[in-house]
Amino acid sequence: MRKRHSTGGVKKQRGRWVGMYWLDGVRKSRVLGLVKDMTKTQARDEIRRLVEGERGKREAVRVWNFGEFVTQVYFPFYKRKWKASTRENNVNRVSVHLVRELGERGLTSFKRDELQDLLDRKAKHLSFSVVDHLRWDIKQIFDMAVAEGKADRNPALMLFTSKEAAMPERRAMTIEEVQISFSVLEQRERLIAKLAILAGMRPGEIFGLAWGRINTTYVEIRQRVYRGVIDTPKTHQSFRKAALSEGLLSEVEAWRRLAVDTSDDAWVFPSERMTPLSRDNCWRRSFFPKLDKVGLGWATFVVMRRTHATLMKALGVDGKLVADQLGHSLDVNQNVYTQTPVESRLGMVNQLEQSLLVN
Repeated sequence: MRKRHSTGGVKKQRGRWVGMYWLDGVRKSRVLGLVKDMTKTQARDEIRRLVEGERGKREAVRVWNFGEFVTQVYFPFYKRKWKASTRENNVNRVSVHLVRELGERGLTSFKRDELQDLLDRKAKHLSFSVVDHLRWDIKQIFDMAVAEGKADRNPALMLFTSKEAAMPERRAMTIEEVQISFSVLEQRERLIAKLAILAGMRPGEIFGLAWGRINTTYVEIRQRVYRGVIDTPKTHQSFRKAALSEGLLSEVEAWRRLAVDTSDDAWVFPSERMTPLSRDNCWRRSFFPKLDKVGLGWATFVVMRRTHATLMKALGVDGKLVADQLGHSLDVNQNVYTQTPVESRLGMVNQLEQSLLVN
């Protein structure tokens, strides 16, 4: 069907100039003004400007390229949702692995197979975790493009992560290795390690711990520190009360007696400047040298926390109790509608401590 266009015409109607024009095959009209206020020539000029403006809008519909959409639409929106640590990682990953390679491509020009080829290439030299995140990133970007009307379909819906991607070795320490690590670490580092292994706390939660959050049987986790920035816990489940074993509480109190400042807002593990101790510096200077000498240089804070879950499972502890202690989820039903009081988890952390023969 031929689309009709015109520069517009005018007519008098009840003392007003009414402009009439065709746009995309549809007849339209617009009141331009009163006859007493404008001449016919002025009315014609006005309708011509109006028609040109309307057509200009349609002709100037922006064809977004991938990089523009990511940096101008996707990032600004999702940065409002992402926590600081997540934002830094996501922006860097998408910028380096996607925008740098696909940035100049038109947003609607992608095909499913070429996106899968991209992931397959990445899988040859990146870990499974990174490639899997990239797969999710691509899908989310195109989901948003479709929702924003910038694309009519999502070519990433069926993408998968290649088995060629290197799967990380998720190691956990044995009871004997835990005992060795406790024996070679100094008091401060040993207490940090025990909070990770016995209480299942994340490193950011440990280094962001204030004295006022330590109770007689548990530690209340309401904040964390990430690269020097004080932030809220990682997830909703991370806001929790982590049970502390009896022996661990005794060591906490012994450390408290050595502390310069034990006020409620003071850090349990402060630096020389009384700021939160840096996780990376602490690991590099105090943990790794000691652990590496006994063959445990691989036992990072992540490994220690994984060790908590692994040993708890070996002890036959209920998975829900462990999930609540770690601040993880099992499934929506259990975690949204089922809660375990901190008192019910005291037995399990004491059981773990006894199994390690911790004094």
